[in-house]
Parts: sequence; C-alpha cells; structure tokens
Amino acid sequence: MHFNAAAALLPLFSSLASAGAATNYPGFNVLWSDTFAGGAGSSVNSGLWNIAQSVHTNDEVEVYTGSNQNLQISGGGTVQFIPRKSPSGLWTSARIESQRTFTPQAGKVMMVEAAIRFGDNSPANKQGIWPAFWMLGDSIHHGTPWPQCGELDIMETVNGILTGYGTAHCGSFPGGTCNEPVGKAGTTGIPDNGWHTWSIKIDRTNSASYTTESISWLLDGNVYHTLTGAELGDEGVWATLAHSPLFIILNLAVGGDWPGAPNGATLDSYGSMMEVEYVAVYST
Repeated sequence: MHFNAAAALLPLFSSLASAGAATNYPGFNVLWSDTFAGGAGSSVNSGLWNIAQSVHTNDEVEVYTGSNQNLQISGGGTVQFIPRKSPSGLWTSARIESQRTFTPQAGKVMMVEAAIRFGDNSPANKQGIWPAFWMLGDSIHHGTPWPQCGELDIMETVNGILTGYGTAHCGSFPGGTCNEPVGKAGTTGIPDNGWHTWSIKIDRTNSASYTTESISWLLDGNVYHTLTGAELGDEGVWATLAHSPLFIILNLAVGGDWPGAPNGATLDSYGSMMEVEYVAVYST
C-alpha cells in the first residue's frame, strides 16, 4: 500500500475481540511488540504509535481520524480499524504508524508479524475496502520519495476477496528494479476471515554478499513468496529493503486506484473492519 454514539457501540465491538500474546519462536527474541491492552474504546498506546490523519495517496476516498468510531482498543486485547460512511457520504477510517524503526542486522534474521482477522461481510459489501499491514523505509521522512525509500507490504487484500498479497516496492517509478507500480509481488489464498498470522522474514544470515540474502512472506508460518538479492540484482536498491530502517503501518483504506470506488450503500462497519491481536518484531 504505497506511501501514502461511540459508547453505545462498545459492547458490540468488545464481543468481537479475542485476546492473545505475541507468539514465541525458538531461536528468536522479541525486540518490540504491542498486544493492545486497554479498556474498550480507548486509543492505541501513544508511546508506540502515531495516529496518521493527513495521508492522501492512491486516490483513496477515506479521511483518517483518531476517533474511536474508526480506531479503538476493544477491551479484549485487540485493536479495531472500522471504516464508516457518514450520512453525507464522507468515508472515515484509521491508520497507525510505529514510532520506532527497525533495521535488519547483518548475520541475523528479522521477522515482523501480526495476527489479523477481517469482518465477515460478503465481498459484495466490501467493495473498496483495503486493509493492510506493511513497512515503509524511514528515509521517506527525510526527503527520499516513494518508491526509492523502499516498501514491504506484509499483507494486503482488497474488496473482501480471500487473496493476500505480499509485495516489495523499490527503485524508480515507473518500471525500474521493482517493476513499479506493480512491485515484486506474491499471492496466497486466505482460508477465511478468521485469525491468521502474517509475517515477513528478512534473512541476512549469509550477509557476505547481498545476493545471498532473502525476504520471505508467510501466512500462518508457511512461506508463499520469496525475493532474493540476486533476483533483484541491484545492491543499492536491495539495501533500501533489507539494510535500512523501516517503520510499521497498519491501516484500512477505502477506495483508491487498486480496489476502486466503494459501493454506494452505507457500510456495515463491523462486517468490514480489520482487527489486530498483536504486532511483534523478532530477531535471531
């Protein structure tokens, strides 16, 4: 995803929640995590996340807000991203970005993972809905434009279709090393709208040459897409993806160039939301 009466609703939101902690993996240490503790209707931890509200990219139609109508801790150990359409036709949703950045280290494997589920609306009622879990090169905060900053999309899905996309964006636009705007992408079927883990592993254990390094995308621990330094064939561009600081983004966009315009009906917000149980960063 490149670049760029609440109190009355809380019981319903809370009933959708499922608490859990970040998974422990042998050989990996947890560098950073959030399990979204807090009372129902509260906001995310401001020491860990920035709430983005001025992002306008991809011809999306939503306005991102910090309202608990769009973003809230469930009270059951999850965070919920809830798209809404106002009576006047304005779409709102939510996006959060980690304050901390994460740099894959030479000789190690860094893994970033989240447990995510989606609302149970049918695809017909999710037209235009675009949830995503991804990372963006921190250099974008320091003047480097997209896609030169580097981007790793850990999970994207559109329009309620049970297909997940894992993509690297890099290099120049259009075309370039990563074939922009398409990127270097892989896909996987999603079994259902229930809880699944989405992960990315940046493997620098053989770091004597960038060509032996790799980035792998996983669903429930199973690799479905891998990109190697040798396949990319450009050390400088590879460094933007696998050697440089990246920050984490979770968001639910509405509309835009990829999913197209949302349907005209008022959205059943609960059935089209994204819910996240934990986010964790690991390293060997």
